Amino acid sequence: MSTDVIKVNTPSRSYDVVVGQGVIDEVGDLTRKACGGSVACVISDSNVAPLYANAVAESLEAAGYRTTLQVFPAGEQHKRLSTLSDLLEGLAESELSRDDVVVAVGGGVTGDMGGLAGALYLRGCKVVQVPTSLLAMVDSSVGGKTAVDLEAGKNLAGAFFQPSLVVADVDCLDTLTPALFTDSCGEVIKHGVIRDAELFRRLVSKPINAPDFDPAELQSVIVRNIEIKRDVVDQDERERGLRQILNFGHTIGHAIEAASDFKLGHGSSVAAGMCCIARASARMGWCPDEVATDIVSAVEAYGLPTDTSEDHDTLFSYAVHDKKRHGTTVNVVVPLAIGSVEVRKLSLEEFRHLIDLGCGTQA
Repeated sequence: MSTDVIKVNTPSRSYDVVVGQGVIDEVGDLTRKACGGSVACVISDSNVAPLYANAVAESLEAAGYRTTLQVFPAGEQHKRLSTLSDLLEGLAESELSRDDVVVAVGGGVTGDMGGLAGALYLRGCKVVQVPTSLLAMVDSSVGGKTAVDLEAGKNLAGAFFQPSLVVADVDCLDTLTPALFTDSCGEVIKHGVIRDAELFRRLVSKPINAPDFDPAELQSVIVRNIEIKRDVVDQDERERGLRQILNFGHTIGHAIEAASDFKLGHGSSVAAGMCCIARASARMGWCPDEVATDIVSAVEAYGLPTDTSEDHDTLFSYAVHDKKRHGTTVNVVVPLAIGSVEVRKLSLEEFRHLIDLGCGTQA
């Protein structure tokens, strides 16, 4: 299988996303070319570190870096300021300079923690993202969003800070459980809905979570997802306009995720959120009924949730504390057709009505 390189060109930084089999062993050389420096601080969580941290560290050392490793407890519940503080103290103990590099190895939580630590330490050093989950490969490792959760909600304290390099090894997906891989498919389906009807049809006709799905075709799907994310981020790095479409399913999805106390995975929560907002949009006359039906059918084909049984007042409370709120309004991404969405600014009352229309109808 060949290696693909996707070039990201945002106003603040340009960088490569390298996707292929076995490329985790090339992290050192790729980092040397992209970043330079003499010290590399690897950040990983307690689930991923035993699998890949040593291989990444050895690759970095072979490329001439003095390497340190920090491991924090796995789980969304540890994506907090206290964990970030420990990581920053570790970077200081490592005597990392602004010319050196933080290497985040893991899923979305690790990418957020490592990316934000790199953004804050010395007001910004270089960051390399090494995503090991499908969700991180197709979404969170690209685009420079870094954040931690607060008591009030998910990702409320953070920064836009683009990495200097992303290295996605498709072989890492072999160590994911089927459940975790399937959870990640929520974001993959989302990209088809918002930007690429052909990708959406491809995902429905041949679900990528099938046991016998071809690895080369999987890499092709991953690359297409990254290209969609890249094309949006290049035009709107800081989510002032177009980039908001990447939040399709997230306003309700984040609320579902928080209401479940993060027991429901992010991709599953987004999948349910997409279906809820699609049903509500169809009932409001914003899209044809078949658009909502197609989205629900696609999510069902992957074995992901299409609705939520969470209390509507609870969902509304979590959602209005989300960063997408603007005073007395909430920006909500709604489908127009498969491959096309728009951002609507709704009053809080209108948004509460959407929750009633779309949530709890099938759960």
